[in-house]
Amino acid sequence: MFHFASGPDMLPKEVLEQAQSEMLDWNGTGMSVMEMPFTSDEFQSIATQAHIDLGLLLDLPDNYHILFMQGGAYGHFSLLAMNLLGKNKQADYIQTGHWSTRAINEARRYGDISIVASSEVSGFDCIPAQSEWSLNEKAAYCHFTSNETADGVQFHWTPETSDVPLIADVTSDFLTRNIDVSEYGMLYASAQKNVGVAGLTMVIIRDDLLNQSMDITPTVFNYGEQATNNSRVNTLPTYSIYISGLIFKWILDLGGLDKVEALNKEKAEALYTAIDNDEQYNCVVNKPDRSTVNICFNLQNESMESTFLKDATNLGLINLKGHGARGGIRASLYNAMPKSGVDALINFMQDFSS
Repeated sequence: MFHFASGPDMLPKEVLEQAQSEMLDWNGTGMSVMEMPFTSDEFQSIATQAHIDLGLLLDLPDNYHILFMQGGAYGHFSLLAMNLLGKNKQADYIQTGHWSTRAINEARRYGDISIVASSEVSGFDCIPAQSEWSLNEKAAYCHFTSNETADGVQFHWTPETSDVPLIADVTSDFLTRNIDVSEYGMLYASAQKNVGVAGLTMVIIRDDLLNQSMDITPTVFNYGEQATNNSRVNTLPTYSIYISGLIFKWILDLGGLDKVEALNKEKAEALYTAIDNDEQYNCVVNKPDRSTVNICFNLQNESMESTFLKDATNLGLINLKGHGARGGIRASLYNAMPKSGVDALINFMQDFSS
């Protein structure tokens, strides 16, 4: 069986097996990680190692903090605005699909939000060229969504915003490829796509952005407070951090982000080739902007999509239904999806169209 959901999604078999073996007794302590106090030495060793390994994967500069938090990326649509609009209540947003639109709607509760570039008029089938953006040099930050899970579009370049801090929701392509953290003021991601299970949200933030929150910001969601207290203002999502730590180690053992990025490109290119070479399938996304992790497409005969999904499920190719806002078919090829899963999907697609 291969699991193509947009999240939560597949976990690496090696990680599941290690978590299984340690479920009742972690490292000879007689405790499951689920039972550990978050302030205990045992859990602190888990959290510290996860922090170290994530820093290694990101080649994290010294002037950034990693925060292990809760709330989900959706929650941080509001929380980042609360934390960053305290001094200057203006921000720029790039609208490229379903999730960036939701981020915009949430942020508008807290400040003057400008959509400075949008692909809405074309149905979110591309990334607006940087030359089309109307940036505000006085904005507190500029926000974009690096990969739109519902629409299948992805930034394959880093926006240039001069002195305005660049903020990115990287939830669905976090640790699927290399990224230069120094080009960003802040990155945030829920774990359940590529690096763990639901419950953990990671915030990677530059030091100079930590202490400009609004007075209404809850203490447990105040980035500055969490940075000062090593993400321990409240009880951490302990088991979620443990699983993410195992995945950070798994990525390092694979060869790091260079290796992971190459594998993900290979999987995506194979599936897009199958789509483009078969007249029964159609991907409307502009080719340079196609996502490597969420491949969205339709059948030319859309009335056959329900049959396609049913037949795929019967073969163990599950959760291929597209997002409710878009419909169609969506194959999420996150880090844990093996090439054999993509090959199985391609073989099914060829048989279905014949």
